[in-house]
Amino acid sequence: MAISKSYPIFLLIIFLGLFAWVYQSENSQLQFQQQQELARFKTSLTQYQQWQGNGVELFKKLSEHYQFQFFQYVDDTDGSQNHTEGSLTSQHTHPFSSLFLIDLSHTEKLATGRLQVKLSTNQAIDTAISMTEMFGAILLISYLLLLAAFVLLMSKQKTAIRYAADYISKIPDLSFSAVASSKLSGELKPIAVSLEECRSQLKVQIDKLNQENEKLQKAAYQDTVTGFASRPRFTQKLENISTPDMPQLGIMAMVKATELAQINQKQGRTAGDDYLIKISTCIRKACSKYPDAECFRVSSADFAVFIPDIMLKDAPKFLDQLKVYLDEYLQVTELESVAHIGLVPYQQGTDAVNLLTIADTAVSIAQTLGPNSYHIQEKLAVNEQLGDDRWKTTLNDLVTRRALKFYQQPIQPCHTNIELYRELLARFYNSEGKMLPTTTVIAMAERHGMSTELDKLVVISVLKILKENPAISGHFGINISAFSAHQDLFIAWLKDRLSNQKHIASRLVFEINESGMQSNLGASHKFVREVHSVGSRVSIERFGMSFTSFKFFSEVRPDYIKLDGSYTANIDEDRNNKFFVRMMVDVARRIGIRVIATSVERQEEKLILEKMLVDGLQGYYIAQPEPMTIPDRI
Repeated sequence: MAISKSYPIFLLIIFLGLFAWVYQSENSQLQFQQQQELARFKTSLTQYQQWQGNGVELFKKLSEHYQFQFFQYVDDTDGSQNHTEGSLTSQHTHPFSSLFLIDLSHTEKLATGRLQVKLSTNQAIDTAISMTEMFGAILLISYLLLLAAFVLLMSKQKTAIRYAADYISKIPDLSFSAVASSKLSGELKPIAVSLEECRSQLKVQIDKLNQENEKLQKAAYQDTVTGFASRPRFTQKLENISTPDMPQLGIMAMVKATELAQINQKQGRTAGDDYLIKISTCIRKACSKYPDAECFRVSSADFAVFIPDIMLKDAPKFLDQLKVYLDEYLQVTELESVAHIGLVPYQQGTDAVNLLTIADTAVSIAQTLGPNSYHIQEKLAVNEQLGDDRWKTTLNDLVTRRALKFYQQPIQPCHTNIELYRELLARFYNSEGKMLPTTTVIAMAERHGMSTELDKLVVISVLKILKENPAISGHFGINISAFSAHQDLFIAWLKDRLSNQKHIASRLVFEINESGMQSNLGASHKFVREVHSVGSRVSIERFGMSFTSFKFFSEVRPDYIKLDGSYTANIDEDRNNKFFVRMMVDVARRIGIRVIATSVERQEEKLILEKMLVDGLQGYYIAQPEPMTIPDRI
């Protein structure tokens, strides 16, 4: 039971007990006094033992000293001497009189008669009742005063407890106002101290959690390489743009880092990250005049820039500035291009999908215009594949004009008795003589089903150069797609071309990506067999990325395997890479396949790979790609 209910009951019991004690005391005192009065009366009767008069006289004499409730004198012989006064039954009218029951009756034998009396107790009872009522009133008033004081204290206590409860209930709402000590004083002061400590500790913990949350949000919504906002933020931005009731307009620029895949493959991911950081720096510089610009890294090689409140006619200022920074970066690299930009306008309620489609088209067109070019696309033409159509036209133009040049990158043999080759890297240029990103050209050729035409162009161009320039010596590697290698018509065409020039065919090594060759081992084996029949060789590049790589040794039997660059990266520290390279070298050497390590960027990597008995090394540390020089004819 709550103390607010139990205490009044407990207090009432105590006061009832006190009242009972007062009553008992008064009753006992009354009994004692009246018994003394009765004893005194009995003593006084001794002088009337020889009484021979009538009852009236006797009553008068005794009444002088005592009050009688009942008096009766009965003469033994003469009835006329008898006298009776009062009643044996008490006539007291006070309701509490029954609480004080006193029997003061007495019978005495006198000389000539019998006396029976009952002393009156009315005055004594009135006095006892009066004293009892007085003490009862005092106790009642004391009880009410104590009860009122208790109610006031409990009201104050309840207010304090309610305040504490309300304070605690607001803690989940992260309400950290200071505790009002004045409201939690006295016995509740420890609660105030505890709440204040709890508040302080919770605030510290919440601050720590908020800091951790900010770090997590930064990790989740900020790209760790470039520092730009990540794809989730980009998606939110597109959703905001597509909101019809939010007034807004501006431009969106999509920046594609077209050389990322090639850099990752040739130089490793560290170089790729550095390349992305340099592009992001160029974008930041170009956006420095636009304080409201927002930059995002949308995917591995794509960036998006939103500049609000800019009209389309003012967009070239931003694009020209960005191109200047990209060109400056290009001058200190060996790349064909750094990035391409597509720009589109947006306004209130713009459909996000349509916006991205137009932006992708703009980037595709920009890639056909030369290094670091940009293109502004306000809207799509009737044919929404304008960008792809532009690429198809560009690819047809490349094949028709044979618009390609070759760069060469040698492979350094690790032993003097091993003859390796120089890899020829095709570089394509448009009708204006501007270089196009090779990886994009290849990707677009695959999209439009023109990979075979592009591969034929490369083979024809190499055969023509070697035929017309007999002074060029050595072996050369040519990259062709796995799609072409699996086509019977292409194999027949290639075999026919090589058969007519076997002295040149013997100097050629056809490089094909392992992942493509893995898709059809039977067709891959046929290609290798037909190429071997005319004296050429086959090299499998990016080897080791598949779980079935070792199946190549027994079923395809290439002449060379070029290990994927990921095995070279930090091989001086990575025990797993050492284990796999050692295993592949051991298996390959048993059946006469040469192993070439690629993406060698540091001396430590070179030394480790040489100790592991690879046959050749290729990478920027060994030699960078250089334009293929045609010696002067004599």
